[in-house]
Amino acid sequence: MTDAADFAPLATERLTLRPYRAEDAAALHRLINDWEVCRTLAAVPFPYPRALADEWIRSAGAALAAGDAFHLAITGREGAQEVIVGGIGLRIERAARTGHLGYWVGRRFWGHGVATEAAGRLVRWALANLDLDTIAASVATDNAASVAVLRRIGLRHVGRGQEHFLARGAGQPVLRFAATREDLFGVPVADPAPAPVADAEARPLLLVAACALIDADTRVLLARRPEGRKMAGLWEFPGGKLRPGETPEAALIRELHEELGIGVANACLAAFAFASHAYPTFHLLMPLYLCRRWRGTPQPREGQTLAWVRPERLAEYPMPPADRPLVPLLRDFL
Repeated sequence: MTDAADFAPLATERLTLRPYRAEDAAALHRLINDWEVCRTLAAVPFPYPRALADEWIRSAGAALAAGDAFHLAITGREGAQEVIVGGIGLRIERAARTGHLGYWVGRRFWGHGVATEAAGRLVRWALANLDLDTIAASVATDNAASVAVLRRIGLRHVGRGQEHFLARGAGQPVLRFAATREDLFGVPVADPAPAPVADAEARPLLLVAACALIDADTRVLLARRPEGRKMAGLWEFPGGKLRPGETPEAALIRELHEELGIGVANACLAAFAFASHAYPTFHLLMPLYLCRRWRGTPQPREGQTLAWVRPERLAEYPMPPADRPLVPLLRDFL
């Protein structure tokens, strides 16, 4: 559950995306009660009644509190004053693990890249922080500007359809767009890239060590990749790449200190299993170690989110493909 009071506004270079406030209603109404704005939005009538602005703000707050949608005001600054320039939202379809994107910008702010900046920020935050796998959006076929926005932020054209637009009072053909985590954050690559091999069918080998930290209640620590990293939003076992000449144990001791601020002794690391997975540009080999004793309390020192998870619930957490085969092994062992 998320509350408007707890939602941290999302900032870009020029904009802030924040929950609506009751006092926003007049400015919201002035901007959206415009035929050129309303005609692009499927669920918005024209004329747009002033009372509807108050009702929309109330319903947006309720949806945010329930975690059903994230409807936010797009604000900027004119001198020292904050001004509303548009609105953006993400409606959550939990069963499909999909967020449905929508946005609008007041006409006097068109042509300044507001929609691209705001939509790009929201969809990347959403895939990194919400339990979603896909972002989806629909746009009328005659709305070329919005089509360009969706393409710029990384969504792909995936089909066509028909939707009823309230302001137009009729069905309209629409283009459907979607993006996955890989579309927005890219696929994993070896960095730095390993030296090429002679066999074109083979992939360079990347060695990564991971650790399942197990507490006194037999819970396992998972870390969620933060926004801005490849596969952001997925959960994984803490760890990292081996440096040249480094053993897996030494790499884990270093990584656990850097990532979590804890001290681990070599003797407390027990080799458990390993994962072998082919990514598009390299092959990953990842030994998994178990650890039940360490010094200090794990803290998210690199912007990641941490969760202590009971073994029977590990499969509920979306993970990179290399980590997934380790889950049933660890669950059965614990």
